[in-house]
Amino acid sequence: MPETFTSATNGLDDAPFRSRLSFDLDVDICVVGAGLAGLTVALEAARLGASVAVLEGRHVGWNASGHQLGTVMPGFGLPIGELIERVGLEDARELLALSKEGADYVRATATEEAMPGIALTEGALEVSNVDAGDTLISRLQTLSEDFATEVEGWQVDRVRDQLKTGRYFHGIHYPRAFQIDGRKYVHGLAALARRAGARIFEDTPVVSIDPSGIRKRIVTPSARLRASHIVLAGNVHLGATLPRLSETLLPVWRYAALTEPLGERLGEVIAFKGSVADSDGIDHFRIVDGDRLLWASPETTWEARPRRFGPAIQRRIATTFPQLGKVAISDVFGGAVGLTVHGMPQIGQLRKGLWVASGFGRHGLNTSAMAGQVIARSILWGEERWKLFSPFELVWAGGATGRVAGHLIGLWGRGHSAAAGALARYREGARARERVREARLAEANRQAGTRSPARSPAGPRPVRPKPPLPATAPDGGMSPAPSQESEIIRGGSV
Repeated sequence: MPETFTSATNGLDDAPFRSRLSFDLDVDICVVGAGLAGLTVALEAARLGASVAVLEGRHVGWNASGHQLGTVMPGFGLPIGELIERVGLEDARELLALSKEGADYVRATATEEAMPGIALTEGALEVSNVDAGDTLISRLQTLSEDFATEVEGWQVDRVRDQLKTGRYFHGIHYPRAFQIDGRKYVHGLAALARRAGARIFEDTPVVSIDPSGIRKRIVTPSARLRASHIVLAGNVHLGATLPRLSETLLPVWRYAALTEPLGERLGEVIAFKGSVADSDGIDHFRIVDGDRLLWASPETTWEARPRRFGPAIQRRIATTFPQLGKVAISDVFGGAVGLTVHGMPQIGQLRKGLWVASGFGRHGLNTSAMAGQVIARSILWGEERWKLFSPFELVWAGGATGRVAGHLIGLWGRGHSAAAGALARYREGARARERVREARLAEANRQAGTRSPARSPAGPRPVRPKPPLPATAPDGGMSPAPSQESEIIRGGSV
């Protein structure tokens, strides 16, 4: 997600060369969609010597690729336990290794030299809305021992030292994760791809595709194109061109807001300089430009005007950090991502020469970068690592019914998260009150014990037991009882 909202790319020569395709063209690879995944395919294929054309119906990075928080970290949106359950431990390791390669690719590409103003910052923190220490330990062990991922477990005190709120408990810190200006990155990819030899055509929607034969045919409103390989990277926007493919994705619009400068008080409330995401996937935020807050929160399964979500984000910020109050919002924006039914991206070959790179919602920039590398090398080098994604087949997302169900599930999830968080905070408060009560009781007992010796001389004297009655002697006289006799022998008195 960008720190500034202009189309400028700080010196990258991106504007003049993106004209509409108005003449017939033959290339090795045609990429449909100029988002993060499509541009990475184009860049890598061009670097490997292929002739590449990118067709974009609107303009580079117009949708989700140009409107994201820019967090880059290894892993997928699918929980690691579910990934292992689906493909097994060894393939899960291979998939996570690919995701790390994707993150490394972004780090190596998004440099200040190649993309001035990319504003890279380190670290990402996943915080829990509930007190889930046991779950945290289990995840840390799995990530560090089974997947060699560099992670740190943060206790509640450390999380709240960095984030001044009682809404978060434990956390997982990813020190190798980082953030970049997402808009500058997508425009920077386009400029690098162009320099490598790829040709990018904006305002060129695809009308039809014929994937049969060795040379596939693509029709646009003003020209025709032939290619040996077609890469479909249009996400949910393939629409009428390939409805069966686009219907395997549930479109979800994610909205975010950028606040006005908040001054020093922002640093007093949020000390962590990386990005923060809650474990339920509801809130995601980070500081940009030193004193502004970039916050993504609401999701819908239908497109809406972004401005209407400004008050909702204001409330989320005020609820999480009451010290900030009702912050002023500078801009609100959003974009549609595609979610798959199985929760993993769509990466691979649909039929000979027809490839797909889609479904990157909730996965982060590393995944689209990984997909671009994998597909370019598969086409030109014959690599087959894309087959690791074969278990995650194309599944119909349910159409309009799926959108309704997704919306209701989202509402239920947010409600459940709010209730679970409230219950966790209530229990934490109850434990704190109990500790205070026990401490006061212990202090009262201590003080009572300290005063007891001072009162004892004035109090009643202890009652000594009476000595036993004397026993009757055989001669009828009285003789001392055995205990009394022993006292007399010792020289004591009764």
